Amino acid sequence: MATVGAEVGSTRRAAFAARRSTRQGVLIWCFLAPSLLIFLLYRILPLVWNVVLSFEAWSPLKPAVFVGLDNYEEILTDEVFWQALWNTLYLVASAPIAIAIALGLALLVDSDIRGRNVYRTLIFLSYPLMTVAVAIIWRWMFDERVGLFNYVARSLHLVDAPIPFLNSFTWALPSVIAANIWQMLGFYMIILLTGLQNIPGNLYEAAAIDGANAVRRFLRITLPLLRPSIFLCFVIGMLNSVTSFDLVYVMTGGGPGRATEILVTYIYKLGFVQTRFDYAAAVTVVFFVLLLVIAWAANRLSGGNAGAVEAD
Repeated sequence: MATVGAEVGSTRRAAFAARRSTRQGVLIWCFLAPSLLIFLLYRILPLVWNVVLSFEAWSPLKPAVFVGLDNYEEILTDEVFWQALWNTLYLVASAPIAIAIALGLALLVDSDIRGRNVYRTLIFLSYPLMTVAVAIIWRWMFDERVGLFNYVARSLHLVDAPIPFLNSFTWALPSVIAANIWQMLGFYMIILLTGLQNIPGNLYEAAAIDGANAVRRFLRITLPLLRPSIFLCFVIGMLNSVTSFDLVYVMTGGGPGRATEILVTYIYKLGFVQTRFDYAAAVTVVFFVLLLVIAWAANRLSGGNAGAVEAD
């Protein structure tokens, strides 16, 4: 009898545990359902529809017609696309420059200097500003007639005539890159400063006792231990560079000509100015693949475990 009672009790506990687990699972899915539904409606379905549209000839005024790879074949001979792609890659290549400057600033404000908290605040202030506001400020600073840079250059007799920064095929893209670097400096500095403050001080003390100078301590201790922070800045910088629509559009509109056109502004113009939604969809797919390749390459450079979470 005791054995039968024990088996009945064990069966009831197992059934209760199963019902409890089922209720918890249902509750979890109830909480996740709204977010998953929004993600499906605003992320997955538009992405799928965009891919389907890239294989069709479609406009709001005519039915869709399947054209296969025609839109992708047009990309191969589209000079504007390749110009926008190169400009986008130039913006991506500027991310390491911004990170190097931010690292220098982080080392400066992490040292024992008077007013370092004030300096940290002033440097970080560039990041919370809206990108449109940043673009307007830098557009004024680069203005040919009333811009700050031209005023200073002419006051110091460095130039005889004002420099048309944003209207020059030579200076337009570097001007946009400079504004982009300035906006992101504060954010990079905070990330790197956090990484610096997490490095144990006894490592520097031991290295100093062993006779390592400041340069060797920086190369042997600081840089290796800052690798996760530098990688994070690198990924954020790349993604920010390829999606700098508002900065480019407000400062130059992609001009002069196509000198500052990047893929995201080109996609916008194809879809909403030229109403070539089908071709814009194909360029968007290529742009999406480019983002995946960049993310994969950055992950490989970091050792292949970016974003990994250690289990407790």
